[in-house]
Amino acid sequence: MLLHVIHETRYAYSPAVETAQHLAHLKPRTTPTQRLVSHALTVSPEPAQRSESPDVYGNARAFFALDSTHEELVVTAESVVETSTPQLSPAAARELPWEEVRERFRYTKDSRFDAAAEFVFPSHYVPRHDDFAAYARPSFGPGRPVFDAAMDLALRMHADFRYDSGSTEISTPAIEALAQRHGVCQDFAHIMIACFRTLGLPARYISGYLLTQPPPGRPRLLGADASHAWVSVYIPGADGPGDWAEFDPTNGRQPGEDYVALAIGRDYSDISPMRGVLHGGARHTLDVRVTVQPLEELRTGAAQVAQQAPAQVQIQTQSPLQDPDKEPS
Repeated sequence: MLLHVIHETRYAYSPAVETAQHLAHLKPRTTPTQRLVSHALTVSPEPAQRSESPDVYGNARAFFALDSTHEELVVTAESVVETSTPQLSPAAARELPWEEVRERFRYTKDSRFDAAAEFVFPSHYVPRHDDFAAYARPSFGPGRPVFDAAMDLALRMHADFRYDSGSTEISTPAIEALAQRHGVCQDFAHIMIACFRTLGLPARYISGYLLTQPPPGRPRLLGADASHAWVSVYIPGADGPGDWAEFDPTNGRQPGEDYVALAIGRDYSDISPMRGVLHGGARHTLDVRVTVQPLEELRTGAAQVAQQAPAQVQIQTQSPLQDPDKEPS
């Protein structure tokens, strides 16, 4: 599936910002089930400096600096991504009991190193707590494989938790969201990760997008989508490294070709879409608009408009800013 994504972030400052430096994780990753076809990041006003580099997890990280006074900042990421349905490799499909996986990540002298061990430890938004273990336990029966336990946990969370966009903020502790049983996708991802880590199992955070469908007979509303977050769980092979399997507790399913992954990290704090350091601009308002749609739908709509006013329509599917040497706060 070819998906077209526009993510626009607009800040209005009062008073004006004098200088600013920003980091953005807005470029989709290239993975075995996802290929970045094109990407462009537009910043207004024009930055004095800008660059792109990979972070420690291999995500594309954009840096830009503004050295002139500005009352508004608009950052627009436009991407085309080819996606396919994830398939677990044979190594990841092995029936290892979760207790055996946990023991692999207990530190012992001369134990074999596994890079996934980093995702067992607590992080800024994902602490360890007995309440997470208590909630997770019904899914982790004796001898149950990690994959089956993760799927069961995601389904239980989908049934037990209510999506409520106004009930939490990014600073809301995961333990509080667990207690109140409602929140947003970031909360649910953090809770599921905390359940795994409290039991001694590796899990990580994924930011991205989900293709949504408008009601029957209604047009797709541009800018009405949102960023999404889900979970990646490590499933080791019988005798060595394994694979990561993805689960979406918000929707009680595994991600498919209707998902676009931006970045992976320990939690939201590693890969927030935008962050910055400002001089001035004591107060600001933030408006974020996201549109995810099949590229064919976009082309069809543009062609229909072109028939009425061909001189006013131009479709650009390949960005001149694309870096051919690199592959998504």
